[in-house]
Amino acid sequence: MRESKLWFWHIIAGVVILVLLGVHMCIMHLGAILGALGIGTAEATAAKVVFQRSQEALFMLTYIILLGAALYHGLYGFRTMLFELSLSKGMQKTINRVFATAGVALFAYGSYAAVALFMMKGVTQ
Repeated sequence: MRESKLWFWHIIAGVVILVLLGVHMCIMHLGAILGALGIGTAEATAAKVVFQRSQEALFMLTYIILLGAALYHGLYGFRTMLFELSLSKGMQKTINRVFATAGVALFAYGSYAAVALFMMKGVTQ
């Protein structure tokens, strides 16, 4: 039952990645086309534009959600591949602990970076 729930969240994380990464690709890499339509800017990857975008609450939130989904999806997928090697129960528990600790630490660091950039609203580049 536990593995079914973890697998379910793995699939949900994949869908979240698909949607948010699709939006990211449109905004970041279709800037010239979207700029002509009045939706984006042709300079989507310019440092000043990236800095301004990271100071919008919606972008900060989507960065954090995308980070969490990507970390979970990647670490759970890697964990599953390692478990297919028929490891001992002790090794599986160790892998679970290491991946959980690494995932939480990376999520905390990445979220801190996104929030720190968001909080720099008054700073101009």
